Amino acid sequence: MVDVIVIGGGAVGCATARNLSRFRLKTVLLEKASDICEGQSKANTAIVHGGYDAKPGTQKAKYNVLGNRMFQKVCSELDVPLKWNTSLVVTFSEDGIEKLEQLREQGRQNGVPKLSIIGRDELFRREPNLSREACAALLVETGGIVCPYEFTIANAENAAENGVRFCRNAEVRKVSRDETGLWTVESTAGTFTARAVVNCAGLYSDRINNMVSEEKFHILPRRGEYYIIDKRYADTFHASIFQLPTKMGKGILVTPTVDGTILIGPTAEDIDNRDDTRTTPAGLAKSLKFGSRTWEHIPLRDVITTFSGIRAHCDKNDFILGEAPDAPLFFNAGGVESPGLTSSPAIGEFLAGLVADRLHAEPNPDFQPVRHAIPKFREMDAAQREKAIASNPDYAKVVCRCETVTEAEIREAIRRPVGARTIDGIKRRTRAGMGRCQAGFCTPRTVQILSEELHISPLEVTKFGGNSKLLQSYLFTKGEDDHAQR
Repeated sequence: MVDVIVIGGGAVGCATARNLSRFRLKTVLLEKASDICEGQSKANTAIVHGGYDAKPGTQKAKYNVLGNRMFQKVCSELDVPLKWNTSLVVTFSEDGIEKLEQLREQGRQNGVPKLSIIGRDELFRREPNLSREACAALLVETGGIVCPYEFTIANAENAAENGVRFCRNAEVRKVSRDETGLWTVESTAGTFTARAVVNCAGLYSDRINNMVSEEKFHILPRRGEYYIIDKRYADTFHASIFQLPTKMGKGILVTPTVDGTILIGPTAEDIDNRDDTRTTPAGLAKSLKFGSRTWEHIPLRDVITTFSGIRAHCDKNDFILGEAPDAPLFFNAGGVESPGLTSSPAIGEFLAGLVADRLHAEPNPDFQPVRHAIPKFREMDAAQREKAIASNPDYAKVVCRCETVTEAEIREAIRRPVGARTIDGIKRRTRAGMGRCQAGFCTPRTVQILSEELHISPLEVTKFGGNSKLLQSYLFTKGEDDHAQR
């Protein structure tokens, strides 16, 4: 038995787990996938939103602004790269200026500071590569960019270092409460009993809630498709550039990432299948069509990959946060779509505080808020590289040439708390395989390292868990050729 079960290992679930570890509570987090950050937290625009877009008075507005204010401190504690690059909401017609003014006023009502309307001259001074059709923009000085998977993984590692247990491949099948008030959660990793449950199940948060509460809500999956442009265009844009939003979302944007690539997207398509992360010709064409309004000559020869993410759009059009009124000690973080990443520090703090208050939990005097990232060889100068290699010779072995990721970093990613168990897990923790060749060069060695570290056959190594195995069989039977076993 534990005190708290957190269901879901995305940005909100891991932030909640970390904040729960600030208290003397025995906490376990259940994630249905083979790794944390496998859902919408890994596939989004990676933007720290200012908070101008949400309707005043909503949970989205409140927690967006609160989360934005917390981001610098949290990223500093967790050693996660964060860049305050600003955001621009651009209009391509004079008629749109009135809408920009409405957004500015809405942002002010939400408590967003440093909002201003800028004209063509200032706009092109800031962004000389912007389409010449741009007329004006809302400048959001509190907009930023962050790596969403590094942020989520950092929260998880710090939570684990402070005592939270993580169970992966633990899909929840049933949640129930007995006559004594204890909660039972049945999962594919076993059955767990707890005093409280926190539902951070993202796209499946409605199904978890609807098992126990008559206060129903429903998730409407919304797919967004993206392009990623190579790092050689890293300096093309400084700000995250939005177009005027619509009822379907914030529209197609063009934004740099903290890793130097450029994202174009997302589309917004309502779909039935919550796990349908395909990219489609129509969706990608739409991203290009509308993205080219911002960036007139998108360099298609330098597209390194495409991807899609599914947003957990809720039929209530807002976040569902707090204790369910008819299910004592069952807490929701439901319908958390954009700006969910930005809001996650504030939501995690809020939910953990509610749980701790209801369970009369005392603060954890041993809580350690600081987590140190894996040293990145690509960011070291010559002297630092020499020192790193002297302390660990595996730093001299570059596995991923595109991103200059070494064997030392990959092995460390596996050995860490809540460490990598798959090729994609390595990718999100180190960027091995995220470069121009998209893992064409480094995959064989990464498979071998995973095999060695996890003490499994290379045939058992997967891309993202389940049946996603990369290798089918050896070319030679055991003992027939030594090379087959290396």
